[in-house]
Amino acid sequence: MNKKHTALPAVIFVLLFSCTAIAEAQNMDKIQTLSAKQQSIVPIAAFTANGDLPKLKTALSDGLDAGLTINEIKEILVQMYAYAGFPRSLNGINTFMGILEEREQKGIRDALGQEPTPMPADKCSLELGAEIQTRLLGAPATGKYIAFAPAIDKFLKGHFFGDIFGRDNLDFQNREIATISALANMQGVNPQLQSHFNIGLNVGLTGAQVRSLISVLEAKVGKKEADNACEILGLVLKNR
Repeated sequence: MNKKHTALPAVIFVLLFSCTAIAEAQNMDKIQTLSAKQQSIVPIAAFTANGDLPKLKTALSDGLDAGLTINEIKEILVQMYAYAGFPRSLNGINTFMGILEEREQKGIRDALGQEPTPMPADKCSLELGAEIQTRLLGAPATGKYIAFAPAIDKFLKGHFFGDIFGRDNLDFQNREIATISALANMQGVNPQLQSHFNIGLNVGLTGAQVRSLISVLEAKVGKKEADNACEILGLVLKNR
């Protein structure tokens, strides 16, 4: 057998190995980027947070088409009041009610989805919230604000992390996708955006998934907002 013939099987093996590696890498990319449902959370949260109701209307319809349930979207809109205030959360909820009426008139039946399970009977909201906050942060909360304004610490633990994040029909990863997206479309909240990038990574979002979130921000919300989020994410990844 000449050298040309002996080299041929080796070349074929290398090509097959390369194709397998490429296919595996592509599958990993699919696993590590946001799903269509998760991507649809980004503009819903972002446009609720800044009050852009015409764009929110489109985002809500797209979210339902992507497979978000009615109750999942309601959870996102309710959660937004903790970041953008009751007026914008209520405006979002009213907009969503209008979308559902329009779709029902067209004969579209959207999935209702799960209701949250009851809160643990053996814990008050403050206890549950302290546990959830510690899990999300990776350690108990610290900061001068706790001693300076203990009421805000109590409200964060009891109401925000207990009453809101304790509702389990939207998981922590999707809640953080919503939170990051909202903060990315608000002015003057980069410290909170940085904190929630960290929390998102703590609850299992990968770097690829968070970069996917920023890509959706750029495509659906704006380049300026995406560039700022990318810069903050860079700081987070550098310090982890």
